[in-house]
Amino acid sequence: MKLNWKKTALGALSAALAAYLLLAVTAFNKPQGKATVCTQVKINIADSSVDGFLDADEIKRMLQGKGIYPLGRPMAAVDTRLIEETLRRSPFVAGAEVYKTDGGFVCIDLSQRTPVVRVKSASGDDYYVDNHGGIMANTRYVSDIVVATGPISRAYAKRVLTRIGNTIASDKFWQSQVVQLNVLADGSIEMVPRVGDNIVYLGRPVGVQRKLDRLRKFYKYGLSRVGWDTYSYISLEFDNQIICKKRQAPAPVQAPAE
Repeated sequence: MKLNWKKTALGALSAALAAYLLLAVTAFNKPQGKATVCTQVKINIADSSVDGFLDADEIKRMLQGKGIYPLGRPMAAVDTRLIEETLRRSPFVAGAEVYKTDGGFVCIDLSQRTPVVRVKSASGDDYYVDNHGGIMANTRYVSDIVVATGPISRAYAKRVLTRIGNTIASDKFWQSQVVQLNVLADGSIEMVPRVGDNIVYLGRPVGVQRKLDRLRKFYKYGLSRVGWDTYSYISLEFDNQIICKKRQAPAPVQAPAE
């Protein structure tokens, strides 16, 4: 029988091509995680410029403490859901999303809870209030954040101090100028500024933004001319006016009689 070399060659080529495609499809569908380890962990913290509790090193330590830091582990063994749940249990984490990418990368995207007021209540309670009105345990000191003192309940802190803290934190000037809020027994508030040896009385905690706007103008057009230490007490309690108490001059010291 005479062989048809052309048909034989085409058949062999087709068989080889089919075998190649089968191997390629099998390799493509093979889970890459089993053959790939995590080579890099990318940690992104939203609003990382804000003075908060979290940074990449803290996240790394947190996950290492739980034995689930992914670096060097097989990608198939990296449980992204477990990492998310672990991070979300932190009192400082608002949200977490963890996912894998090609090349052995594990990405961790976080949003943090931002403290806006530190509360040091007369009852001994010491904690932070975040920008959403949540209570954060005082586990670490945050610098450059306003401190609130006085008879402060947690309900008052959530309802009132969160709002005032957000107002102060949203303005660079007030963020650097306001050092302390002192809550009085009737719920009204005194403010201690960084510049100027005086106390600013805000009164009832309503219309705080308008009161601060008036005070800013007073700083610019009033105290800048007469001196920052001219008044000992500045009241913003009433609308459309500022009441000031002038600092008393020290009594003259008489020389002892000879």
